[in-house]
Amino acid sequence: MSSKFESITIKTKVNAPVEKVWKRWTAPEDVMQWNTASDDWHTTHSENDLRTGGSFISRMESKDGQFGFDFGGTYEEVVDHKKIIYVMSDGRKVDVRFEADGDVTNIVETFDAETENSVEMQRDGWQAILDNFKKYTEEKN
Repeated sequence: MSSKFESITIKTKVNAPVEKVWKRWTAPEDVMQWNTASDDWHTTHSENDLRTGGSFISRMESKDGQFGFDFGGTYEEVVDHKKIIYVMSDGRKVDVRFEADGDVTNIVETFDAETENSVEMQRDGWQAILDNFKKYTEEKN
């Protein structure tokens, strides 16, 4: 991880094989279902060119239409079913690891904190999104 930012690590254990976890994490139609930190937000659009040098973008908006932003980045490294490393448009890096353990997948996500919001707020927000991902993946066939 880059040294000019503080790093934050979040984790979850998903009760699903890594192939399913990988698909749910990377398919735009799935991303739009789980990529939110709270019920009053949603992802209205998602694109993903999943390859080293490729990019992704997701449009996140409040359901009342008052706020919205694009969340995206460029992939530095993609190793199928194992690792995704990307850089966001502001230069912060994110490292996501997928560890298969039979029909369970451990996800460890480390990201560079931004300076506008507290580390705790960022950790809680990113963890909420990861928790939504876990719930969505475990419930969807």
